[in-house]
Amino acid sequence: MPSTTQLQLPNDAEKLLLHSCCAPCSGEVMQRLLDAGIPYTIYFYNPNIHPLKEYEIRKNENIRFAEKNNVPFIDGDYDKDEWFKRAKGMEFEPERGIRCTMCFDMRFERTALYGHENGFSVFTSSLGISRWKNMDQINDSGTRAAAHYPNMTYWTFNWRKEGGSKRMIEISKQEHFYQQEYCGCVYSLRDSNKWRLQNNRERIEIGVKYYGDE
Repeated sequence: MPSTTQLQLPNDAEKLLLHSCCAPCSGEVMQRLLDAGIPYTIYFYNPNIHPLKEYEIRKNENIRFAEKNNVPFIDGDYDKDEWFKRAKGMEFEPERGIRCTMCFDMRFERTALYGHENGFSVFTSSLGISRWKNMDQINDSGTRAAAHYPNMTYWTFNWRKEGGSKRMIEISKQEHFYQQEYCGCVYSLRDSNKWRLQNNRERIEIGVKYYGDE
């Protein structure tokens, strides 16, 4: 069921820069923005995703949906070495801990910089639609990144509202998106596999699971 809330960008902005983490999370956000007639550009900057095969699959799924809807797509750098440098000492931090804060900060700082240099005054992210994420943690990182530049705002809209999370799954099945089974980084993959083995489940197999498969 479509949302009944009319979307409106903060500060009467005319366009939006959308940081996207993957096609499943951004699909509903993208569709809702399209339905609202809000011009936007996708910025894909996720150097945390490991390994490269997983990164390329997630990126290409996002590109496919963007091209289908004629949405501009900016492919950010895959500077994984810098990500690992920043993550040093946080290898065993839990999900939603300080390593995740570092990761959000790094991705949003680059997004805000791109927005500042390319005429955007508002940016947001699809990360918050996932129920596995801490929305306050994400919003705090976005707000910090925006504060580096005058007249830049991070839009803290709650994409989970009014059935957003449910529509995210519906669109993912409809579009047959790749269904990743861990957050993205090597430490998330390690911990997810550890939990699976402890619960008599197979390790994650990259590149084989898609929404809508039986």
